[in-house]
Amino acid sequence: MSEETAQDGVSEADSPRTIALVDDDRNILTTLSIALQAEGYATRVYSDGEAALSALRSNPPDLAVFDIKMPRMDGMELLSRLRETSDLPVIFLTSKDEEEDEEAGLAMGADDYIAKPFSQRLLLARIRAILRRAAPVVESEGETATPQPSENSLIERGRLRMDPARHQVTWDGQPVSLTVTEFLILEALAMRPGVIKSRNQLMDAAYPDDVFVDDRTVDSHIKRLRRKFRVVDGEFASIETLYGAGYSFSDG
Repeated sequence: MSEETAQDGVSEADSPRTIALVDDDRNILTTLSIALQAEGYATRVYSDGEAALSALRSNPPDLAVFDIKMPRMDGMELLSRLRETSDLPVIFLTSKDEEEDEEAGLAMGADDYIAKPFSQRLLLARIRAILRRAAPVVESEGETATPQPSENSLIERGRLRMDPARHQVTWDGQPVSLTVTEFLILEALAMRPGVIKSRNQLMDAAYPDDVFVDDRTVDSHIKRLRRKFRVVDGEFASIETLYGAGYSFSDG
């Protein structure tokens, strides 16, 4: 299926957020594209991972939804190759019996996953949640403004430095690339070093109240955070697990 984009009824000054859909099931592509366009989104659809990869790199959308099981290049490989150069928000579509795939996808840097068969309402809620978290700063007049970080907006905890306005993280001065969800979970922990945050509290920090996320999702994001920091510091141990309670950040 060739790429499609919906722009009907939207001026250039008020262009819609763009969602890329990657799935070899043409019925799912058509159904989701119609549902998203009805909500005011523009859509691009791709029926295989190879075609999607080039397009996602050259002309990134605001968010992408990947199926895992696809010919030529499956969703796992597509995400892995995309993550080499991009932190584009990604939601995985999985089958209910693919629990290992769900955890692997989150560990590779997916922002969320939804099991098939799925509710379109749930998918739309997850898309809205992630786009809200990734939204740029907007001025009161309605025009997008370039974020201007101040010293007060920075979070500095020992060797960690976070700049929420720029979505940048460094450890000992070395950059660490995080997805939107990973950034918000780390921010919640770093804001109060030494304080134990339960999984529910971390879910509340990264997801709005109307979106259900299970414990396994948070655990997978924590594993991914640790893995990313250990790339720049093999001894990284500042995210601590308190079994039965949750997680905390140590700046010591």
